[in-house]
Amino acid sequence: MADAGIHPSAVIEPGAEIGPDCRIGPFCVVGSQVRLARGVVLKSHVVLTGETSVGEETVIFPFACIGEIPQDLKFKGERAALEIGARNRIREYVTMNPGTEGGGGVTRVGDDGLFMAGSHVAHDCQIGNRVILVNNASVAGHCVLDDDVIIGGLSGVHQWVRIGRGAMIGAVTMVTADVIPYGLVQGPRGHLDGLNLVGLKRRGASRADIAALRGMLGELAHGSFRDGAKARIGGEVTPMEREVLEFILGPSDRSFLTPRPA
Repeated sequence: MADAGIHPSAVIEPGAEIGPDCRIGPFCVVGSQVRLARGVVLKSHVVLTGETSVGEETVIFPFACIGEIPQDLKFKGERAALEIGARNRIREYVTMNPGTEGGGGVTRVGDDGLFMAGSHVAHDCQIGNRVILVNNASVAGHCVLDDDVIIGGLSGVHQWVRIGRGAMIGAVTMVTADVIPYGLVQGPRGHLDGLNLVGLKRRGASRADIAALRGMLGELAHGSFRDGAKARIGGEVTPMEREVLEFILGPSDRSFLTPRPA
């Protein structure tokens, strides 16, 4: 705990590892199996428990509860972990749960994410880098969110769903099937509503890239796309088209969202 600033009212259980330059504010509780890397900040009233590791310079805001047991009736107290990367911003009332035996035992959160007030990451989720969960968004168990995904406020992601890199889910949307990379999904029961053009432009996608992805969306609307995806992936496709094709052919028992037919 060298060089760490710990408020006298904070409870640090024996065995917790507190890295240098950490700051732990009033009335925080840090469990015995928690590991904090350099420069982690717990504002106040934060609960960190379980086998939880937090990467350097992550900031956790008041009343977040991180590492408490999964909300899964199948959980029987088995060993489970939560791994949080570096430079995340975890806002007020956020909850993140560790894994379960049936899901591999580890929930992982990448680097540079923003988890806004009231959002939830359930057991066994695999969350990429630069992911944003807007206020009160909830991600159910076993989901995979690739890098640069944005989940809009008050939205829910069904268990086992995969969301590809750069996709955006609009506010108040329920996502029940996989979402292709760079897709835009919105509506009470989400459908693929085009491309996440804002995200594509931010990452420097060319007009040719966007045109190719738009063409692919048109094909998705007419069904039977999966049958031809395997043949197409061996041909001349852009890197972004290949990413979408590989996602569609990936290991999943779920379907993926498609556009509404014109």
